[in-house]
Amino acid sequence: MSHLCEQILQTVEALSAEDQQQVLDFVEFLWAKRQKPRTMEPEIAPQSFFEVAQAAIGAGEGPGDLSTNPDYMQGYGQ
Repeated sequence: MSHLCEQILQTVEALSAEDQQQVLDFVEFLWAKRQKPRTMEPEIAPQSFFEVAQAAIGAGEGPGDLSTNPDYMQGYGQ
């Protein structure tokens, strides 16, 4: 047994039974994490809101630019 294994074992033996169980749970978690095959998911490049919404732009009826309203400035400053 390596020096590191002996040191781990001595340290764990000094813990309470409840703490030893937590150590075991953590070690099993680490072991399971290494056993799972890593899926090769394609990386998705970040997109701006415009890029995501581009297909829907202009799909509805109405003025092309909602900020244009000829009545908006009517009577301004009077």
